Amino acid sequence: MQKEIKEIKTATITNKGQICIPNFARLNGFKEGSKISIIVYNDRVELRPMKQLSDAMFSMLASEDVLAEAWSTPEEDEAWKDL
Repeated sequence: MQKEIKEIKTATITNKGQICIPNFARLNGFKEGSKISIIVYNDRVELRPMKQLSDAMFSMLASEDVLAEAWSTPEEDEAWKDL
C-alpha cells in the first residue's frame, strides 16, 4: 500500500540541530509539550507521536544499549559481582 503524500515543505536545521515543525504538519500528537519518538533509519529520520508507536517499536526503545546505560552503575556492579 503506497502512502499518500500530503505536503512537502523544507526546513532549516539550526546550529543546535533543531528544526521547527510547521503548523500544517502538527497532526494529532504533535502538540506543544507532547513527547515524540525519533526513529533513525540508514536513509531517513521519522518523527512519531509516542502514542502511535507499535509494540515492536517499544522493544527497540528498550534496546540493550539503552538498558546497559541505565544499569551500568557501581551499585549494579556490586550487586551482581558474585554471580
